[in-house]
Amino acid sequence: MTPRQVAIVGGGLAGISAALECRRAGASVTLLESRGRLGGAAFSFTREGIRADNGQHVFLRCCTAYRDLLHEIGAEGLVMLQDRLSIPVLAPGGRQAELRRSSLPAPLHLAATLARFPFLSPRERAGMARAMLALRAVDYEDRSVDARSFGDWLREQRQSEAAVEALWGLIVRPTLNLDPTEASLAQVAQVFQVGLLREAAAGDIGYAQAPLSEIHDVAARRALQQRGVDVRLRHGATTIEPTDDGFRIEVSGAPTVAAEVVVLAVPPDRATRLLPPEAGLDPAQAGGLGRSPIVNVHVVYDRRVMEVPFAAGVRTPVQWVFDRTESAGIQSGQYLVISLSAADAELELAGEELRERYLPALAELLPSARDASVESFFVTREHSATFRATPGARARRPAARTALPGLALAGSWTDTGWPATMEGAVRSGRVAAAEVLSARLPASDELAGLARTNGHAEPQLAGKGRP
Repeated sequence: MTPRQVAIVGGGLAGISAALECRRAGASVTLLESRGRLGGAAFSFTREGIRADNGQHVFLRCCTAYRDLLHEIGAEGLVMLQDRLSIPVLAPGGRQAELRRSSLPAPLHLAATLARFPFLSPRERAGMARAMLALRAVDYEDRSVDARSFGDWLREQRQSEAAVEALWGLIVRPTLNLDPTEASLAQVAQVFQVGLLREAAAGDIGYAQAPLSEIHDVAARRALQQRGVDVRLRHGATTIEPTDDGFRIEVSGAPTVAAEVVVLAVPPDRATRLLPPEAGLDPAQAGGLGRSPIVNVHVVYDRRVMEVPFAAGVRTPVQWVFDRTESAGIQSGQYLVISLSAADAELELAGEELRERYLPALAELLPSARDASVESFFVTREHSATFRATPGARARRPAARTALPGLALAGSWTDTGWPATMEGAVRSGRVAAAEVLSARLPASDELAGLARTNGHAEPQLAGKGRP
């Protein structure tokens, strides 16, 4: 029997997806979020009058779960998806190139663009092509492969430092938020196979054309409420306890919530604090995933200095740079954001030090920036942006199912097989929803759906009709 009463703890993409799945199955759903917004790690804020995103969250055509979510919440018109993969690549001195797929089937769709990539020698380009074919045959579901370092594999494939920096790093660093030499071979193989090497169109890049909170908070909250989900912002769970008829969730400053089943969709450190011991999650397991930071450098110029919506950098400290002028609502000048993944070193630098490093670096890549005036400059830091997909990480990522029937985990850090991305988060929410919806319920359903507040039982998680 499908549980009638579901509580979702956490309003990020995983929690949103789980809530929609449970409502679709006919369950009554309450979503508890400690913040005053939805969206989790993908959100917007206002700084110096600029509507900025906390990070440059992109997706690919192969991110089918995230794209389905965009459709379900009515936000497809707020994003752009390339017709064909095209990555402008910039180097100091005004040198430019483009990584662009052809109309040939995979993996031949990348052959021409790799053959003429100007930042590698002919021998390096040939070696790169051979290594990509070898990577296509790696079984990324093999746990022994996950225990291997991609850096070791690159050395076996005789990849030069230039190739690692100019091409492997260009893809691995932003997708895994990790230096390519430190990453798990299995996770890198999954990224390349699913995103680039199996289907020609899979790697086409998508990105938000509106502030992220317009998508993951405003549009998502509207869709949830229209479908009858009881969304409760500023309702932070403090304790989850199993009861004879389900679970009791203590909420800071608010009445206790009771539910038959629970999806816990929060970051790993908070999950380990909230989970009852009976759930069987070893705190050391989740803690062993570690964390990897992202730093974003925000620059507003008094004029337009970049003619493409985004670009990657080689032979420069600039990894990726995005034009966010339109989404920020800026009417004059141009607003650029440098996204720095695996930014352990940059995390420790003061804002002025980052300014001294990255403004000249931008000027080396964008000649028009040399004479432009900087009207605004600020830095945002995500200390725990993602877990570290190092060798053996997948063995530390927990499954959705816990040892307590009816209590499931969700979040991009759980064992989705995907890296810590928006796609991984959405997929985790779907899996967790399926897990709790199939849970075996207590024999009596008369007690289900009752909350105990100050010793009194009252109806809780009241349904509002089928969507």
